Amino acid sequence: MKLTPPVEVSTNQIVFDVSEIEPLLQAPPMKLPHWPEAMVTLKDGRILYIREAKLEEVPEMLGYMEKVMKVQKDFYDIVGVRVYAEILGWVRKRLKDPFTLVGLIDGEWVGLANGRVMTEDVSLSLHTMTFTRRGRVGWAMYYAKTYYAMEILKAKEWWTTFESYNGWRMAGIEMAQPTKPWPQFQHELGGARIYYLDQPLWESVKGYSTQMVGSEFNFKVTDEVRKANANFHAPAKVDL
Repeated sequence: MKLTPPVEVSTNQIVFDVSEIEPLLQAPPMKLPHWPEAMVTLKDGRILYIREAKLEEVPEMLGYMEKVMKVQKDFYDIVGVRVYAEILGWVRKRLKDPFTLVGLIDGEWVGLANGRVMTEDVSLSLHTMTFTRRGRVGWAMYYAKTYYAMEILKAKEWWTTFESYNGWRMAGIEMAQPTKPWPQFQHELGGARIYYLDQPLWESVKGYSTQMVGSEFNFKVTDEVRKANANFHAPAKVDL
C-alpha cells in the first residue's frame, strides 16, 4: 500500500545500508562470563568432558541434528528441529544471549545442553539432549547448565519446561521443581508450563543432582582429558 506524503519532500526514496539495520535485529548482547571447562566421572566409569561449543563445529552439529529430527520416537523429531534452530540462531545472532555446552567422551559428541539469558535475574533452559544410552549423560549436561545459571551467572531464577517424558521425570520431578502459575506465565518453548528453581531451591537440590551424575564436577581438567577430546566429532550413526 502506498500513500502520498502529506507534505512536500526533498527525496522520494530512502535507502538503508543493511549494516545499519542489523543492530535493530540483534538483541544487544550482555557481557556473560564463559563456562569453565569441566570433567566428571559418570556412573559407568567414563569421563565426560563439558565445554562451550565452538563456531567451527556448527556445520557438523547441524548435520547430525538433521538426522535426529527424523527420529519419530521420544519426541526426538520436535526437539531435534528446535535444537537445530537454536544452534542456527546462535550462529546467525538471532537468539538473545545464548549459551551452548557440548559433552564429549573421547572426542565424540554425546550430549548437548543449551539455554539463554533473559535478564540478569532470569535465565532460561532450552534443551538437553544425549546421543548415548549409558552413563546418565543427560543428568550431567542438565546439571552443568543449571550450575552455570545459578552459580556463575547468579541468576535469581532458572526457568525450564519439558517436551519429553524423560526430561520431565528427570528434572521436573526428581529435582522437585515447582511451577509458575499457568497461563499467566508461559515458557517460550511452545507456551508450556514453567518449572523453576530459585537460589534457595537450588541449594537444596544441587547435592542430589551431583549424586545422580555420579561424582562431583572437576573444573581442573587434566591435560590427558583435554587431549582425548581435542578432535570433536558427531556419532557415526543415530542410535537413540
